[in-house]
Amino acid sequence: MANPLRILLDAVLPARCPACRVIVDGDDRFCAACWQQLAFITAPLCARCGAPFEHDMGPAAECAECLATPPRYDSARAALAYGGPARDVILGLKHGDRQHLARLMARAMVRAAGPLLDPAARPLLVPVPLHWTRLWRRGANQAALVAAALRRQTGAELALFALARTRATPVSRGLGRAARAKNVRGVFRVTDRERVARRRILLIDDVLTTGATAEACARVLRRAGAAEVHVLTFARVVRQG
Repeated sequence: MANPLRILLDAVLPARCPACRVIVDGDDRFCAACWQQLAFITAPLCARCGAPFEHDMGPAAECAECLATPPRYDSARAALAYGGPARDVILGLKHGDRQHLARLMARAMVRAAGPLLDPAARPLLVPVPLHWTRLWRRGANQAALVAAALRRQTGAELALFALARTRATPVSRGLGRAARAKNVRGVFRVTDRERVARRRILLIDDVLTTGATAEACARVLRRAGAAEVHVLTFARVVRQG
């Protein structure tokens, strides 16, 4: 039997596509046009950074960039290529005060993570932190919102404040890899070494761009004794060619 309250809410506040906001027939569902634009990242991909390959190179193959300069993290996985509707969802969570989008993002990230979330490995979810000044302006840390949604969906342990950002940094939009790395050098510190030590860390963020922030976080987590550091994001920038 239909729930009268649900019927009323659907009539007054119909479900909308999380990207373009047109009315759809259920919560957290993309419209057909946006769904067709989503670029899911699946195998074959780089075993380290998760960048997609055009051809299957084998399950342990790494891209040329990772072979030349191995990242500090053990692996990175993302659900989608950044752009189009995926970008709209991220911006909706980050700047549009649409915190419910964290639930949709987390669901996609669970699929991308696969065995990284194996309960037997006791994964610890650690969101990339914001500096308090940016947190005050934005009102919420999108990485923390997604990490909390992942905890609810998987039961994995969440260490919301295991990492701290010690100083404010300029916005990195438009910066190249080297400039981004310089921008976040020495910015992060571990606040709970006992909780991090000997654990599999899943570093949670909304998007992986150049990997500079992930590298900086992984560096201090390793120094604090983390056994593994894996990066898990909703989307990642995919360079053509």
